[in-house]
Amino acid sequence: MTKPLMCMTSALALIAGAAAADGHAEKNFNRIASFPVVTNMAEGEDTSRETSPEIIDVTADGMTLVYTDSPLKALGLVDITDPAAPAPLGNIALSGEPTSVAVIGSTAFVGINTSVSFTEPSGQLMALAVPAGTELASCDLPGQPDSVAKAPDGSFIAVAIENERDEDLNDGVIPQLPGGGVVLVNMVDGTLDCASLQYVDLAGLAEIAPSDPEPEYVSINALGETVVTLQENNHMVVVARDGSIVNHFPAGAVDLEGIDATDERGALIFTESQMGRLREPDAVTWIDDEHFATANEGDYQGGSRGWTIFRKDGRVVYESGVSFEHALVQIGHYPDKRSDAKGVEPESVTFAEFDGTPFVFVGSERGSIVGVYDVTDPAAPVLKQMLPSGVGPEGYVTIPARNLLVSANESDLIEDGGARAHVMLYEFAEGPAAYPHLTSAGMEELTGWGAISGMVADEDGMIYAVSDSFYGFQPRIFKIDPSQSPARIVEAIDVTRAGRPAQKLDMEGITLDGDAFWIASEGRTDRVIPHAIYKVEADGNIDEEIGLPPELMAVEKRFGFEGITKVGNTLWMAVQREWKDDPAHHVKLVAYNIETEEWGAVHYPKAEPAKGWVGLSEIVAHGDYVYIVERDNQHGMEAVTKKVYRVPLADMQPAPLGGELPVVSKEEVRDLIPDLKSTGGYVLDKVEGLAITSDGTAWISTDNDGVDDHSGETMFFSIGQVN
Repeated sequence: MTKPLMCMTSALALIAGAAAADGHAEKNFNRIASFPVVTNMAEGEDTSRETSPEIIDVTADGMTLVYTDSPLKALGLVDITDPAAPAPLGNIALSGEPTSVAVIGSTAFVGINTSVSFTEPSGQLMALAVPAGTELASCDLPGQPDSVAKAPDGSFIAVAIENERDEDLNDGVIPQLPGGGVVLVNMVDGTLDCASLQYVDLAGLAEIAPSDPEPEYVSINALGETVVTLQENNHMVVVARDGSIVNHFPAGAVDLEGIDATDERGALIFTESQMGRLREPDAVTWIDDEHFATANEGDYQGGSRGWTIFRKDGRVVYESGVSFEHALVQIGHYPDKRSDAKGVEPESVTFAEFDGTPFVFVGSERGSIVGVYDVTDPAAPVLKQMLPSGVGPEGYVTIPARNLLVSANESDLIEDGGARAHVMLYEFAEGPAAYPHLTSAGMEELTGWGAISGMVADEDGMIYAVSDSFYGFQPRIFKIDPSQSPARIVEAIDVTRAGRPAQKLDMEGITLDGDAFWIASEGRTDRVIPHAIYKVEADGNIDEEIGLPPELMAVEKRFGFEGITKVGNTLWMAVQREWKDDPAHHVKLVAYNIETEEWGAVHYPKAEPAKGWVGLSEIVAHGDYVYIVERDNQHGMEAVTKKVYRVPLADMQPAPLGGELPVVSKEEVRDLIPDLKSTGGYVLDKVEGLAITSDGTAWISTDNDGVDDHSGETMFFSIGQVN
């Protein structure tokens, strides 16, 4: 029963290299590995504790990654001798919360927050040998450190002393003294010269709360100049090597049009605006000695959803406006629950040159994407790629000598049953970009999407997919052209009742009936949302609603239909998990004859879970079989069951409800875990879509939960022919 029927090569592995205009093979960044930082915990440690890789750097030989882990009060180390197979080197315990790290040679310089309160901030700058963890030097700091940066020539260290505000005090309004500044510390014989520590006072410069500067991030250019973001103050400062102020200026504001500015309405509507939005930059990076880029996250009253390139004289050279956010919208990474605040929330930015091309890498904290921009002309950056990241990308390190980019992704969702925190590695190499798999780019209107669930293919090879209840006030059927690379959403059909959105549907399955659709809506009776089947016309209007019979409602639980398919005059629906009358590890495949209106069912035997639960996510009829997606609810290393099975139609003989049901047989068609690992990421939880074209080509999709406590990554790929 578990022997695969055939070895089908994933379409992801069949993509051939593209040729550039000059005849040379195109080079792109593609993810090659994901390292779950929980594996750095020692044997016997409580792996249920939160971990969080935030700021990351690398030793001079490019072989050992060093990252801060604030919840564990530790530095984590990763061996990337083989970057495609990163290995744990363990954690170095610290005396307090690490806020940032910079590595020179094999010495890590760590900012450590030792503050007892917001009004009594304190910290240390510590030098530690890597990988031994031996303390080489330690300087007391005049406040709470945030960002740490190293001079390109290794001659000194700069530290942003933030002395962060208490967001619970006076609604977080500043000023809240003491204010912050910048510390410059010289290096002597490869370690810290604490006697040289110089404090640069930044008070009185900003227009917003000038008495309370709150430095967030620092970066140093080849001239020894340190650029500092004062995020809450919406101000930029450039400090000379001797501690004098070269220049300072407000970061300014941006008018945003064509955005979704309404929070949590269960719909993606990009017709609103926010005018005069303060940039409030977080991370900053020098591009050259005259230009630097900022990620405009906003942590106080602003956040312009984009990124900016400034000259150090204060002139804006480039402003992304809404273009970065719109690029995330098109690939399904828009975080709807952040709409009224900071949208995709760009938080991180870094710079490096690869093969002679200067790149700026912009990280979206809430959209979990890394935008790769060619900044050959700083006044006209070109968005080259969007790289999938873990949840909440925070810090980056570039290793051009090894063609590597590394991201540290801070969000650990263990308490929510989600993915663990990861460090991810990308290689710049010949070949096409592997991500995204699905996009709405090219549509006349900006079209957001996410939470893709059930799918079905038509006779022309087009695929129709539904979004689930996350967008309950904007239920849609998406028409997808899988022949393009990436696959393209070419039409969005609103599901309506009497011309209005059919609110609160939980569409989990779709099948075709001529030009019409049948939709399975899972429902939640505890929220007065019924389990039901809907017939939907080609224009999206609901023509018919069929509720479940009393025999099923008497035994139902909240997890209902997770797929629908049509065989002759019979609709078959897969129930996700056991209902009240089902034997353990058996679920119903429910039948409804649309001519006779008779109901029936069979039992399907599913795997016993190693952890969590195992359920069904999809059912599709093709040839002499129905194909079923069976999955557990686990991510990453914990994932065991992500499989496609098939059941002979000869077994699909429904018995009357309320009595004993026949048990169908099943054959394994495909273990999907290798496919889910094929792009270097962790195994995604929700394999929810399966469509099979008339020639037998099977397509798989994953549900990204509407980018809510999720990286937003959607995989859409073919597993080849199933017959």
